[in-house]
Amino acid sequence: MSLKKQFIKTKPVVKVTFSIDAKDADSAAVVGDFNNWDASEGALSKLKNGTFKATYDLVKDAIYEFKYLIDGNYVNDPEADFYKWNDFAGSENGVVVV
Repeated sequence: MSLKKQFIKTKPVVKVTFSIDAKDADSAAVVGDFNNWDASEGALSKLKNGTFKATYDLVKDAIYEFKYLIDGNYVNDPEADFYKWNDFAGSENGVVVV
């Protein structure tokens, strides 16, 4: 799993690349505050090596909770900046700070 950030000096956004190794999975998405927890807006593309990956522009100077949705199961990213308890989900969510 990987979380990469590319800060754009000329724009108030950060390009954040979400990727997760899920060779046996049929589908994966990243869901979070930045896409209203909507898997259709966070679909990840499967690469030949079995990694799912996509890059999204997130407004900088913000904190976002997120999780991966892999074949219907929620998974945290071990490389998240930190984790935050979410009462609605009844579990911790990964957090990315941009």
